[in-house]
Amino acid sequence: MQNNNPTKLILTLYLPVLISYILINSPIISYFVAWFGSLFIFYTTILSPAAIINQDLPIHKQIMRPIFLTQLIFAGFMCTTSVFYFMDHLGYRYFTEVNYGAQFKESEQTALIASCQRMNLLAHAALVTGILLVQKNHIKIRSVKTFDDDDFLIWLSIIVFGIGSICQRFSGLNQMALPLTLIGISCAAVLFVKGFNTKNIKYLGIGATIFTINFIHASLSGYKEPIITNVIILACVFFPYFKKIILYLAIPVAYVLLYFLPTYNNTVRQSWSGEVSAEEAQNQAFENLNSKNEEQIEETNWEFMTKRLSEIEMFTQFVDYVPSRHPFYDWEIIENSLEGLIPRVFWSGKPNMETVSMQRVYDAGVANKMSAVSAKTRPIVDAYLSFGIPGVFFFMLFYGMLVQHLSDKAEEIFGGYELGCVIMFNSIFQGLWRGNNFEFMFNNIFWGYVIMWFLYALLRTIKVLKPVFD
Repeated sequence: MQNNNPTKLILTLYLPVLISYILINSPIISYFVAWFGSLFIFYTTILSPAAIINQDLPIHKQIMRPIFLTQLIFAGFMCTTSVFYFMDHLGYRYFTEVNYGAQFKESEQTALIASCQRMNLLAHAALVTGILLVQKNHIKIRSVKTFDDDDFLIWLSIIVFGIGSICQRFSGLNQMALPLTLIGISCAAVLFVKGFNTKNIKYLGIGATIFTINFIHASLSGYKEPIITNVIILACVFFPYFKKIILYLAIPVAYVLLYFLPTYNNTVRQSWSGEVSAEEAQNQAFENLNSKNEEQIEETNWEFMTKRLSEIEMFTQFVDYVPSRHPFYDWEIIENSLEGLIPRVFWSGKPNMETVSMQRVYDAGVANKMSAVSAKTRPIVDAYLSFGIPGVFFFMLFYGMLVQHLSDKAEEIFGGYELGCVIMFNSIFQGLWRGNNFEFMFNNIFWGYVIMWFLYALLRTIKVLKPVFD
């Protein structure tokens, strides 16, 4: 780890937070200070000479650690995407088309957006603070692989896929099925890149086959997140070997995803009604993209970027609702989340966590009970609803400490960065990239921790890992 002063670095992170709150009476300026504040934190903690980064690996070979990947996805999603909604609010569309009647006019909604952006920035700073506070100079490895080659990744992917498939057959075990499936996908991605880099046909063929099948399945789901997640995983595992190519492709690939994916997925979702198959809907989606329907694509995409890519509009609705029309929830949401950890087999009357979590969404008027939408809250929103601005700071501080601890622990018990961080941590705890509402997130963390130790015991038992003695 670089010999930089962590206290000085941490205090620096809060400079844009302080400035944005000083400018609270100028909501437009305050918003942009808060928005650029997240870019400042990205630069300060990743690229600047003051950044505190472990020196056990070159930076390009550790990008899936929390200070890089988790921070970039979480804060990128929560903090930076709001600019589209804010510019739309100010009368701009795609930063060029202007509604002169709304241009730069301040309103109560402007103040609400700026308030939410300041909390997003505070959460970003607190997240990184938590990561830096518990980040270890050196991770003590407790296990090492017993094989010199990577054949064990093939068997690991088969084993976890098998266990995951069994878990999917039992409704009470669905929460364990997804992390196990993600481990298999990560193993396939690592095998793919190793096979590509070393020209190992076996690794290349198996990795590419598993990953491609999963990508096709994701493209038929009607959801954008599985497709984007697959692209991120593939880019991250290729990055250590092909830095320049990945960097050059990042912007055009992101543009293609943002431009075409919303329209593509909207069409694929026709299959949800059962009137057409997913394959037929997919073919129709490609036809829509190939047609000269540029106006519809742009309309769909702008709605996606302003309403769904960014969730700040939903955040403003909650801030408008609490505490003026509903008192802070205090410990209620957390208590519900802890109750959700109890398996239904031990509590037949356990409330449905989907219903519980959506109730506050309905109460705040964010979504209608008659609609099919599932507008779940995110960690920052639930932290605010529970304890206000102090809740945002302290919960996100703990969030940062937790993700760093889980990453370090995975590297410690699974023998290093590749198996521990890349495959285990970023698969089992992938939900922490963006976070979820408290009810679902507490459940994912608890059972993810159980899964991590179960797999560790399994790999020790079948002699894939052996202990390292002091």
